[in-house]
Amino acid sequence: MAPETPGRETQETLSNLLHETRRFAPPAGLAASANVSADAYEEASGDRLGFWERAADRLSWGRRWDTTLEWTPPFAKWFLGGTLNVAYNCVDRHVEAGRGDKVAYHWEGEPDGDTRTLTYSDLLREVSKAANALTELGVGKGDRVAIYMPMIPELPIAMLACARIGAIHSVVFGGFSASALSGRIQDADAKLVITADGGYRRGAPSALKPTVDEAVAECPGIEHVLVVRRTGQDVQVTDKDVWWHELVDRQSDAHEAPQHDAEDPLYILYTSGTTGKPKGILHTTGGYLTQTSWTHHAVFDLKPESDVYWCTADIGWVTGHSYIVYGPLTNGATSVIYEGTPDTPHKGRFWEVVQKYGVTILYTAPTAIRTFMKWGDDIPAKFDLSSLRVLGSVGEPINPEAYVWYREHIGGERCPVVDTWWQTETGAIMISPLPGVTAAKPGAAMRPLPGIVADVVDDQGASVPDGGGGFLVVREPWPSMLRGIWGDEKRYVDTYWSRFDGMYFPGDGAKRDEDGDLWLLGRVDDVMLVSGHNISTTEVESALVSHPKVAEAAVVGATDPITGQAIVAFVILRGSAEESADIAKELRDHVAKALGPITKPRQILVVPELPKTRSGKIMRRLLRDVAENRSIGDVTTLADSSVMNLISEKLPSAPTED
Repeated sequence: MAPETPGRETQETLSNLLHETRRFAPPAGLAASANVSADAYEEASGDRLGFWERAADRLSWGRRWDTTLEWTPPFAKWFLGGTLNVAYNCVDRHVEAGRGDKVAYHWEGEPDGDTRTLTYSDLLREVSKAANALTELGVGKGDRVAIYMPMIPELPIAMLACARIGAIHSVVFGGFSASALSGRIQDADAKLVITADGGYRRGAPSALKPTVDEAVAECPGIEHVLVVRRTGQDVQVTDKDVWWHELVDRQSDAHEAPQHDAEDPLYILYTSGTTGKPKGILHTTGGYLTQTSWTHHAVFDLKPESDVYWCTADIGWVTGHSYIVYGPLTNGATSVIYEGTPDTPHKGRFWEVVQKYGVTILYTAPTAIRTFMKWGDDIPAKFDLSSLRVLGSVGEPINPEAYVWYREHIGGERCPVVDTWWQTETGAIMISPLPGVTAAKPGAAMRPLPGIVADVVDDQGASVPDGGGGFLVVREPWPSMLRGIWGDEKRYVDTYWSRFDGMYFPGDGAKRDEDGDLWLLGRVDDVMLVSGHNISTTEVESALVSHPKVAEAAVVGATDPITGQAIVAFVILRGSAEESADIAKELRDHVAKALGPITKPRQILVVPELPKTRSGKIMRRLLRDVAENRSIGDVTTLADSSVMNLISEKLPSAPTED
């Protein structure tokens, strides 16, 4: 099935209900020395394939490619005939160039004082030993390896070791259930699981090995389980278990990195599917590494000799793959990896890390930013954040007020904010401001990056004019695009390529403003149809967050006998705001004033927290269940499943619009 789409009116979805007039020009100093200038857009427009060839030439190739692109819609192959090794590009070449003493990762564990620093030489030694260990366990080129680990250095080491020998890694977020893990192991037909006894979360050890044991019991194809000792918890040891420190530590630190074909698979990463069966998104080698490396260099203006870069994502999600591991390492960056949560042991933990390491580039999610807003301006004010020079946002559209708060309270009103749009499926950033070029608008993703051909179309696939809304599509193939869904070619075609002929449809709505800049409106199946009007959840949420008492909001449509659907809003108040009897009316009137009477929510519930996955995404599906008075669906992927009980209890007492 293709992603669900509402009817013909969707291209009119709130075309311009939110009018944003604020602009933030690039700082003059940054613009003068930026890695990428405005000329890149013209260069890529004039010769798109030549542009990507030059991006690919930033990497080290064993054999240069013969054909840049072979495109038989919807199947693409990039840099055919070329060979390279991902791990060599991430590690070896920096050491060979005399930069072995440069720090690759500052690792900060959650317990106080638990730190490690790995230089590129350290990383080369550990990746080589891990590659030899995998070979000893019988893992070879093309074999699948499931990785289920906390945010510790052995996680990127394991990924790079797989990439080095040509094994295909499948990282499963270390909070998923045993059934979710076993399903992914079975779908990929993995032969090895790499895990740890546990990790630290919210001040206490969190066991992982028992979940792996339960999953592996359902997976007879697993030959070995390689276990890192992290927390020292007691674990059950089976005949398949091998301790990392016993196997890896005794290996030789010499390992010759073999060449792999540009189209050889690099990894599978599972993402949720509408049918309930996760989709194994397949990424290959040459094109993926080309685009992740170039976008990390361009979008964050990375200066590897002076920057300290921190992406706060978990490597269990694609943001971690592309912008903690592969992008930064190819560019020789110094990065921070943090194991824990933003509020352990205190709510200033992120800013403490920024201050400690002198972080210059910070890449985080809107949901985290809104949480920091909720906690109060005084917390980041206690820390020295003057080292920061570029701020990034990823995961979902950022509300304009959250953007401005981020820029003011974290960036000191001097740091450009790059609001990035991309997906697991795209592999790398597709739409984003460039920090040295773009006069950015709060809440807008702005323009497709050079070399990317994205558009907003109506339901017939025709481009909408400036000021119009519709469906986001990508018209031309890009190097880091997914090569399919593992083991299910038909689902790949049906899901992404059946809605619009010859165009990739990611399932998102968008509008193009009067200047031609792009605004993401969220998933089209999150569009609400109220009295015949298509209304985007993103814009109503942004209107709510623009109220000084609101830190975060989630909006869903619920069946209504009069209007077809009515808007139900769930809001978290800022730390200084108090819930009052008339708060619902105050917020309803505020939305109506900002967007028009048709957008006034029927109900507004003040809640202590919203249901979020461990990657920080709001689960609006569960909120729809509450709003429709249905039984609550699967909550196993939530960071805190008890949140749903608190929300459900509030619904009966929530006042409705008169």
